[in-house]
Amino acid sequence: MLKKIVINTCHGGFSLSHKAFLRLRELGQHQALAEVDTGRYWPSACRSDEPSLNKCGMGISRDDSVLVRVVEELGSEANGHCASLKIVEIPTDIQWDIEGKHGVERVREAHREWN
Repeated sequence: MLKKIVINTCHGGFSLSHKAFLRLRELGQHQALAEVDTGRYWPSACRSDEPSLNKCGMGISRDDSVLVRVVEELGSEANGHCASLKIVEIPTDIQWDIEGKHGVERVREAHREWN
């Protein structure tokens, strides 16, 4: 069995489009429901190139099943401003974290450390 994790693959960092954010809310994703919908006040400005309205979902766990579903459903339309999202599959028994440099991310196995 594999676990699916959403990462960003380009410079700029992880974020979701307003369209993806609304879909998360529609599906009842609790963190999206708690996030302020700034696009609600300027719906005509919710173009995909509008950065202030396409930096959604930053606090959602990347292995959240609803997030994965939305990224699978919307494809590139789920990408927030300067984001290119990808779903990575890893074994379910792996402890993992996301490592990023300049917004480009990868999933890596978490290791133990002692000082």
